[in-house]
Amino acid sequence: MNPEYPLYIVSKGRWESRLTSKALELMGVPYHIVIEDQEYDNYASVIDNKKILILDKKYQNDYDTFDKLGNTKSVGPGAARNFVWDHSIKNGFKYHWVMDDNIRCFLRYNNNLKVPVKDGTIFKAMEDFVDRYINISMAGPNYFMFTNRKAKNNPLILNTRIYSCNLIRNDTPYRWRGRYNEDTDLSLRMLKDGWCTVQFSTFLQMKMTTQHLKGGNTQEFYEKEGTYPKSEMQVKMHPDISKLVYRFGRIHHRVDYSPFKYNKLIKKKDIIISDKINNYGMILKKVENATR
Repeated sequence: MNPEYPLYIVSKGRWESRLTSKALELMGVPYHIVIEDQEYDNYASVIDNKKILILDKKYQNDYDTFDKLGNTKSVGPGAARNFVWDHSIKNGFKYHWVMDDNIRCFLRYNNNLKVPVKDGTIFKAMEDFVDRYINISMAGPNYFMFTNRKAKNNPLILNTRIYSCNLIRNDTPYRWRGRYNEDTDLSLRMLKDGWCTVQFSTFLQMKMTTQHLKGGNTQEFYEKEGTYPKSEMQVKMHPDISKLVYRFGRIHHRVDYSPFKYNKLIKKKDIIISDKINNYGMILKKVENATR
């Protein structure tokens, strides 16, 4: 299976690594990759140009960076994410996927095994779950490193931040904003308005950790200024539930998601959910070089 809704990768300076693109190519999943015009030749040399979308600079010029620095430095990936949001609406879709460009592979977590997947079935399964309810605004897979294989884990986590691989409902009244932490901010604005978010732990993404891959935000921000401005902006955006903390040798932000435990899923009236397991035809096979 493949996803029903369009899938976009937002990328900058990573035509050589292009981890997410390689992962989706290996899985046979169709996608578009959104880049800035000055990098077209580089990306077109390694990716089918039919998959490439050029970011309209209007989205960068109009983007709300949530600071007073304007275009003195990169506005971050939020402008391109707004571009794909509108692109999917213009093409008549109810939802869209938008992904970072540094995801090495996708996995299914089942029976305490984290197994790389070889096609797009997991995206269709997440779409089907989300489409059962009237009040899920955003969903996506959890990070590989946040799901402990030797512990009990719930198959999903409700009402938390959705990051790096986002399935977004198009008719919600939001757009991305902020030079940093745009994923946390969007999640929190949705949750504060009573929407639900769903983070799947039964499906995972193996994403490169912050500052470990050249290009993207690493090159634009973190190599030059560290993580303090990023965390400081988060606290300014949502001071009621955010605070600065020092962990792992650098400044981070901590967000309290407990106020949103009262946001409850509302199932569509005509939906009947079977009590039987649906594996969507997925089977466990031994495959050499599964993550290449």
